[in-house]
Amino acid sequence: MAQRRLKHILQELTPLPESVGTLKLGDITYEVPAALTPSRLSRSKDLLDINDAVNRDHLHFLLQKHLLGQDVFLVSQPGPYARRLAMTFASLINAEYEYIALHRDVGETELKQGREIKRGGNLVYVDSPAVSAVKHGRLLILEGIEKAERGIMPVLNNLLENREMNLDDGTHIIHPQRYAQLEASNSLGGSHNNFVPAHKNFCVIAIAAPVPPYPGYPLDPPFRSRFQSRFVDPVGSLTALRAATLVSVPTSSLYTKLRNLILSTQFANESRNALGAISRSSSPPFPQTALAKLSSLIAAFPSPEAGLTSNQLARLFLTIHPSLAHAPFQAWALLSRQTEEAGLGELGTPSMSQDEDIGLLGYRVLAIKRLDETSAEVTFAHSDAPPVVLRVPAGKKSLRPFPLEGNLELHPTRRFLGLLTCFLQAHALSWDISLIPPAIPSMASTSTSTLVRVFGQVLGYEQEVVHIYKELGGRELVMRRKIEDGGATTWEPSPLIEGAWAGQLIHLSGLDVIGSTAGSLARLIQDREIELWDNKRIVSEASSEEARPSLAKGELSLAHSSFRIISTASKSLPLKDWLLDEHANMFFPIPSQPMSREEESDILRATGCPQHIIECLLSFAEKYRQSISDDNVLKIRKLGTRSVVRIAKRLALFPHDDDLNAIINRSLLADFLPAVEKMNLDALLSEAKIEPRPPVSNASPVVQEKTLIFSTSKSSADEVSIPVFDASQDVDGVASHVPYMDHFYDNSLQSGLMCDLAIDLELLGEHVVLLGNQGVGKNKIVDRLCQLLRRPREYIQLHRDTTVNQLMFTTSLEGGLLRYTDSPLIRAITYGRVIIVDEADKAPEHVVAIFRSLAGHGELTLSDGRRVRPLRERESDIVVHPNFRLVLLANRPGYPFLGNHFMQVLGENFSAHSVSNPDQASERKLLQQLAPEIDEDTILRPVGAFHGLRHGYDTGVLNYPYSLRELINLIRHMRAYPQDSLGDALRNIFDFDIYKPEIIDKLDEILEHHGLQIPHLGLDAAREAVKKKIQDIEFEPSKINLNEPKEGKHDDKEHSAGNTYAGGTGGRDTAGMGGRGGYKRLWKGGDVKQVPDALKDNVLDHIKEKAREMAREELKRRLEELDMSASEAKRYGSILTVTQAHMLTLYNLLEHLAAKEVERVWLKRQMDGELDDSRLAEGLTGEATVYKRRGMEKSELGRPQIKPKRIRFIFDLSGSMYRFQYDGRLQRSMETAVMLMETFDRLSRKEKYAWDIYGHSGDGPDIPLVLLDKPPTELRDRWKVVEKMYMIPQYAFAGDYTRSRKAFQVEGFV
Repeated sequence: MAQRRLKHILQELTPLPESVGTLKLGDITYEVPAALTPSRLSRSKDLLDINDAVNRDHLHFLLQKHLLGQDVFLVSQPGPYARRLAMTFASLINAEYEYIALHRDVGETELKQGREIKRGGNLVYVDSPAVSAVKHGRLLILEGIEKAERGIMPVLNNLLENREMNLDDGTHIIHPQRYAQLEASNSLGGSHNNFVPAHKNFCVIAIAAPVPPYPGYPLDPPFRSRFQSRFVDPVGSLTALRAATLVSVPTSSLYTKLRNLILSTQFANESRNALGAISRSSSPPFPQTALAKLSSLIAAFPSPEAGLTSNQLARLFLTIHPSLAHAPFQAWALLSRQTEEAGLGELGTPSMSQDEDIGLLGYRVLAIKRLDETSAEVTFAHSDAPPVVLRVPAGKKSLRPFPLEGNLELHPTRRFLGLLTCFLQAHALSWDISLIPPAIPSMASTSTSTLVRVFGQVLGYEQEVVHIYKELGGRELVMRRKIEDGGATTWEPSPLIEGAWAGQLIHLSGLDVIGSTAGSLARLIQDREIELWDNKRIVSEASSEEARPSLAKGELSLAHSSFRIISTASKSLPLKDWLLDEHANMFFPIPSQPMSREEESDILRATGCPQHIIECLLSFAEKYRQSISDDNVLKIRKLGTRSVVRIAKRLALFPHDDDLNAIINRSLLADFLPAVEKMNLDALLSEAKIEPRPPVSNASPVVQEKTLIFSTSKSSADEVSIPVFDASQDVDGVASHVPYMDHFYDNSLQSGLMCDLAIDLELLGEHVVLLGNQGVGKNKIVDRLCQLLRRPREYIQLHRDTTVNQLMFTTSLEGGLLRYTDSPLIRAITYGRVIIVDEADKAPEHVVAIFRSLAGHGELTLSDGRRVRPLRERESDIVVHPNFRLVLLANRPGYPFLGNHFMQVLGENFSAHSVSNPDQASERKLLQQLAPEIDEDTILRPVGAFHGLRHGYDTGVLNYPYSLRELINLIRHMRAYPQDSLGDALRNIFDFDIYKPEIIDKLDEILEHHGLQIPHLGLDAAREAVKKKIQDIEFEPSKINLNEPKEGKHDDKEHSAGNTYAGGTGGRDTAGMGGRGGYKRLWKGGDVKQVPDALKDNVLDHIKEKAREMAREELKRRLEELDMSASEAKRYGSILTVTQAHMLTLYNLLEHLAAKEVERVWLKRQMDGELDDSRLAEGLTGEATVYKRRGMEKSELGRPQIKPKRIRFIFDLSGSMYRFQYDGRLQRSMETAVMLMETFDRLSRKEKYAWDIYGHSGDGPDIPLVLLDKPPTELRDRWKVVEKMYMIPQYAFAGDYTRSRKAFQVEGFV
């Protein structure tokens, strides 16, 4: 009682915050209180102009709701305006604030309380910003509501409605009035009081983009009902953000015309009247920051009176509105018409010609010089305007001399310098940069990494590359857990935050892969402010007197004025998936520009490759790239600049090995191209006069002294000499990590492949990827090469569940401390070994993506804070050993291997090799070495048969690629067990397909063609073989007398030797298996007990006849149920039999497509499942969401709902189909229809496809055969479709509905 009275007296004696002044806003007067915690005040330098009418109106509304104690929801298009409006309001009323950026990884911990282990092992609960705000009466700003996963925001529902929340530390936040009532009635519980009053000044401003039209989750109705909404007019925000730039409105006509065009586009998109809806703009609305960027750009770089060229105008539009890069063509055409009407001229292509300056508005950088420790002076020139000199932030390192001269590692072409100029222009305007890849990623190099590196060098920046991968969460982008000695947990800054403090250039490589989570950095990028751990905050400005103590205590820290971010994309995702308004508002987008042919030629010439080969190579490359662009086909392998340079280096090093056709085919993995694409490739090669040459015979490799020698049959001058590894460079590795093989049977094809691999790995310093079918010897070939070279190698095998952390180290918890053990990958990097990464196509694509940066740039960032770098920049850096090589092994892409499309993720950083089965001569030689006692003819026939089987797979007749592995196992069996027949040995391979009679028939046909008469294939033949090989197991029943055949009683038990129940075995009269006297077979599971054949034969004729009659009656009854006659069933069965093989292929294709869409992944932050290694530290603190489990991946924000794949099949049923049916055309059409109907009926997820079948004839273009919502589920229904297809041509009149039919084909799809 005494403690409660003392507390009450102290509360009464505590003075209210002093007023710092009176705010008058319209008809509202507000006494502005002093702040109790100055570090929580708004200190942004990007506040809005309170004199702007639009801003003032919004601020008046916010003040109204603040005085009423009502929470506000700002509905605004993506961009910084709504956040800055909330910050401006907080500054206006001198309110302390807390901020939460919502994204898909935000959970209950971020909204309520987190847990930390302090020194001494004490568990401490840490309030989230939301809890801190409600306790201390602060303004809580929640941004990105539409990004939070469903079920998260209701955590705040009770806090918003009743100002109540139960916390994990056992305390309870309650409404201040309720707290006063409990206090007055002495009901708080004395010293055990767990109630905390919500501060009366606590209020919330939530911010979200409207869904739709913007991507995100719709609002939960209970959550929505707790707010007062305010719509932020996009036009008003566009103009208000422009005014906030503090740049005077440019007077040039260019700005005026573009501003009017931007605003008119916005109005057109918002049109609601009938006429406006018809003529609505197909151009997406401009981003919120478009006018601000445009005015700043034109104010700093005055536009010449001559205006812009059409291409310069196009690049300017893509800079302020990058979504146009993936917008429909109509949007670009409409925009071009609008620019012409505005007097700006026609809109050109964003790809500039080589005689134009790529720099924005036609400028180019002229000179760069140092001014002081943190700034430099950049001079920009223009052919039709005076030079522009601007002061820009710079790093602390010495500036690389500019212009770029001397012995350079790059080619500073006009294109490159133009892009560098764009970077410097954006930098001068204080924007972070995003380099946007081409919409069609099959062009020549865009110099992405070189641009970023040179930009940092000419400005003296210390550069840090942060490689983004899909598993990275929003919090991990800013901070990461750290466990100190003794087990205490704390946080440490991420490389991004360290760069912000130190004024570094941060390269966010592959930012596109984390989708909307990248938006959690919007406040740091746009305002240079962000929330850290322990209530710390980075701010952009803190110059006031009251802020200095907070800076001294570390509560506030400043983002360095030189800090810059450059974002680049992984190019593994289409632009439309990530290049949205949010990204455009965060960065200053710069459209990339591919190299020209002349620039590529200069680079190739520097390799020493002969000029005539360069011209031939580039001619082909140009046509090949054009074929990709025209057909929009996703090739397995692109022929970019990096690949072309690799080919040129090879030809320069070995001028005698100039088989360009073979080298290009190998680089493009032509062995795995579809037949049509392979024909197109051959045609392009022939057109470029790159003809194939006959293959050469490769001798077995020989080690002579310290050299590995590969030679061919042509001449000794063609020898390739590879130095053997120097054991002194890795003594331990040579002693324990060099593979050893007892037997390796050399052959020409694999010797040639080893030579190519050795050249890439040892002479050209390339990392390689080997693709091939199963069993072709990928592992053995690499191991044999490492054995010959005495090269130590590490090995890891990837799989579905492999994570990025597992590739880097293994984690264990020992004595309360986390221990990390380096993985084989890190060991290989450190000691310079070869690392074989097996099954690379089975791992998730974002896991494989780390090999891209490792192979391309020698860079990797580990989750424990260490970095892999080519050169040591920090003490903790792991330096890539010059001998380190990556060898990735994977199966060929496509069915039946079901791997991921990882080659698109790897890009061109690996030299690709396809591993095929040896040719017949090589295969025969290999097998003769394996089994010399078997005569040559016995080996020759299986070799020929297997080549026939592989041809059957390539042509689609078979669905399994029979490999060398199966052939070797066959020969080993024949060698070990010569008494077994060839058919018995082949069953070891072919029994997988025993329930696929159509496959068995094809196998029989191919084997017979190659002289192998095999009687024991298929189910019946296999049973015969078993009977002949082993003693029959017979069952002698005690009773053998027979009555009449009957069905028998049905139950779920197993029966034998009886005469009562159906489905038993070894019985009599009843339907079952292995017995005698029954009229049909009926099996219900269990072992089959077979009566002797003598008993089966000893059945009276009248009983046999009775059984046959009952069987016929049963079949007739079943057919009547199907409404089909026996002849109809026979006809349909004959059609079905013909299409079985093709049906299987189609089924596998459609079923596989469906499976890819519903792929299961590891779901993080779960309450149960397997322990997640990446959240062990959180587990130490007691967090519950430290598990992971398999489940369906949630769609990325904005991804449209997966709809059924819409398919319409059109058949020609005109009279000519009946008239000329002697060539089989009508029969083939009916077979195709049966194949389609049967396949779709057998799919496990029929809802994945919406299909129908129509015909056309002289009577009309739209004859329905199968309707969209009525697929034929019964056999009789499918037969009726076939009959209808046969009868319609018989009675169809002459006529031509071809054009009408084409219109009808697309009618159901628009």
